This record gives sequence, structure tokens and C-alpha cells, in this order.
Amino acid sequence: MTHLHLHPPFRADHIGSLKRPPRLLQKRALFDAKKLSADELKDVEDKAIQEIVQMQREAGIKSITDGELRRHMFFDGVFDNLEGMKHIPEVPPEMFMDYVPDIAAFKKLDFKGADSYVCEGKLRRTKPFYVPQFEALKKLTLPEEHKNLKITICAPEWYHLRHGPYAFNTEVYKSDEEYFADIAIAYQQEIQELYAVGCRNIQFDDPLLAYFCADSMISGMEERGIDHDALLDLYIKTYNDCLKSRPDDMTAGLHLCRGNFKDGVHFSEGGYDRIAIKLFQQINVDCYYLEYDTERAGTFEPLKFLPKTKSVVLGLISSKTPELEDKAELKRRVRQAAELISQGVDKRPVEEALNQICISPQCGFASHSEGNRVAQEDVKRKLSLVTDTAKEIWTDV
Repeated sequence: MTHLHLHPPFRADHIGSLKRPPRLLQKRALFDAKKLSADELKDVEDKAIQEIVQMQREAGIKSITDGELRRHMFFDGVFDNLEGMKHIPEVPPEMFMDYVPDIAAFKKLDFKGADSYVCEGKLRRTKPFYVPQFEALKKLTLPEEHKNLKITICAPEWYHLRHGPYAFNTEVYKSDEEYFADIAIAYQQEIQELYAVGCRNIQFDDPLLAYFCADSMISGMEERGIDHDALLDLYIKTYNDCLKSRPDDMTAGLHLCRGNFKDGVHFSEGGYDRIAIKLFQQINVDCYYLEYDTERAGTFEPLKFLPKTKSVVLGLISSKTPELEDKAELKRRVRQAAELISQGVDKRPVEEALNQICISPQCGFASHSEGNRVAQEDVKRKLSLVTDTAKEIWTDV
């Protein structure tokens, strides 16, 4: 099965989340304080999404998203809607695994009262996760745009890695494998329903896989006697099980970054080298959205393992700062990546390798509601730079 450029991703793409306007943040605060109705909040969300949809059009972005403006955090949607998960308003610190890079960072900040979700019952998808968000986006876009709309999705292992042995009740599930088997069923059902309402482009947001590139997490796991290779294999199997019934004409992308918290703070470092073979050759997705805006992501060398049937979206443009990158340097780096891909395990001409590449910002502009230190005009200029650069590299933009 190959999806390569028959439909999304596009040469110029973006990760998904976009800057929320102040008025939306103000209304969301009122809603959270129970001083605003859900309908009143939706009206404000709709207007804000209409504006960022138009911004994406003007910037030349075709894989339009709702900017995740209906969420507080990028990973909202699945586990807060999955029957069997329990919300814990204040999680005891020992239930967070401090070998996970972002957990370690938060513990250094002495974060207290952090909330989370753990599994306390049989997991069942009794209501949709993202279908309403996709249907709402359809209503705010043109019919000819619907086939390109993108919805971003939480990583299936999100709470499992964070909570380790506390992730689920062992009286309900005897093993990690049993736990993930039911999660995969829920994702299969969601993907089928998304497809039924017209969605053809999904993107998993998964900084956790990039954490397996971090020496700090690997050494922390080894100190706890955790087989990180086996755990990564289990997560890969879970992805493939989640995607098992995906229709052939539905694109699945996978976004890896190293954290994009308040003010653009990152949590881990390390190139993709450690996981490259498994990442590119064992996970059944069509494209990879990879952070590549700083040295913390390593070199392009791991791209030598990219199969001919997949594409890579190089996150060369920072979503964390307002300064614009140099277009000539962006073009040079894209060419460098193409040359390395062409020399890979499965050799191919440079032009063929170039045809497997797209470009984007390295992450979203607002992985959480407050967003990064960029103004709305900065976001538009960054997206326009993505498109303008792509037009100068490829002719089919």
C-alpha cells in the first residue's frame, strides 16, 4: 500500500495547532468557571476557527486544520472521552515516571496538583473522540477543501508511558498487551467513523516516541529495570493495530518532537538514530512530521532508512520564535536531506528522494492553549515562508 503524494501531505504543510486569539482564551476561562454556556463558547470558537482557516488559505496551506482551537492541550480528545478512564485532579508524584523527560522537567519545577487520567475499568469507545471537531471544521470550510482537511490525534500510549505500573488497574487488565488491545479497538472505531464523515488525513502527535531518542530516558528506564526496546516494540504494535482497518485512501501521519511547552520549552534531545529503523520501517504510517529546526534533533543521517513508499515532512522552521529563517538555507537543507535519502539502504536518484520530502514548522504554534511567544502575524509569516520555500523547490505546490 502506498499513499505517496496521491493525497496529503502537501509540499508545504503545518503540524496542526495554531495561535488562539485572546478573546477565545478569555471566553474559555469564563466557560471553565461555569460563567459561559457551551453554545456561547462554540460561537466564539467558530469565529476564531473561520479566521485561522482564512489565514491558512492566504498562506497557501492546503492541509487545513481547526488549529486545535477547541482543545486546551494537543492530546485532548481520546482518554478524556474513553469509558474506563478516570480523571485524577491531583496525582500523587510517585504515579508519574520521572524518567519521562517532560515529567522530570515538571518535577524540577515542583509542579503540584497536576491532573491526569488512569485506567480503572474496561476501556470502551462509547462516544466519538474527534468526529465532532472534524464535522464542525467541514461546516466552516469549502466543499473542495474537505478532502484535504487534517485532524490531529493523541498518541495511543500517552498516559501509559507517563504512569508506568500505575497506568491501569491490574484487576481489569493483566498485562500491557491486554490494555493496548482495547485501546487499539477504540482507535479503529474512531478512524472508521472519521472516514465515514469524510476525513482522509489524520496525524498522530507523539513526542513520546522521540523521548526514546533521549539518553536520559533510556538510562532512567534501565535503572528501573525496564526493557525500553520491548516497550518501543509494544508501542509500534499498538500503532499498527490502531491502523489495522484504515482505508487505503486515508493518509496517516506521525509527528515527533521533543516538547513544545509554554514559551516553547522543550524537554528532550537526541537524534532519531536510535529508533530510525523501527520508526521508518515498522510503523504503518505514510508520512513522518519530524522536528529538525535545531541541533537537538540530530542530523539527517537516520533518513537513510526511509522507504521509497513513504514521505517525510521536515520541520525546518521554528514555531517557537518570531524570527524568520533564511530561505536559501532552508532550500540547502532540503537538498541535503534528499541526497542522504538517495544514499540510503534502498538507494534511489536524488530527484526521487526529493519527491519524498515536504516542509513544515517543527511543531504546532500552540500545543497548549497559551501558545508560544509568537503573534498571529508571526504565524502567518512563518506559514507563508513554508509555502514560498516549497514553491521554489518543487513545481507542483
